[in-house]
Amino acid sequence: MLDSLFGNKTSERVLLYLQNYGEGYPTEIARNFGIAQSQVQKQLTRLEQGGIVASQLSGRMRNYRLNPRWPYLKQLSSLLEKALLSLPRDETMSYYRRRTRPRRPGKKL
Repeated sequence: MLDSLFGNKTSERVLLYLQNYGEGYPTEIARNFGIAQSQVQKQLTRLEQGGIVASQLSGRMRNYRLNPRWPYLKQLSSLLEKALLSLPRDETMSYYRRRTRPRRPGKKL
């Protein structure tokens, strides 16, 4: 959908992932979409060089997020939110709605 705007599908997926989850690291993003980590790392490096994403070293892991100091962050976030809302339901459920906390004890499945 936005791959022609961002250059390729991997770049689009990385940006949508960061918009949806707030932050992520290359292995996690690659595993989520079932693509090579090298492809994700290449796009993150390109986006970081452009100032669109920022990274922070946490132990041995480098976490990436959208750069809060990038001048067009508000507009980009708005565009990415609209793109997330327009995705097909099955794609949204498989890529952008993972459980991040344990189920409450006693809750029925």
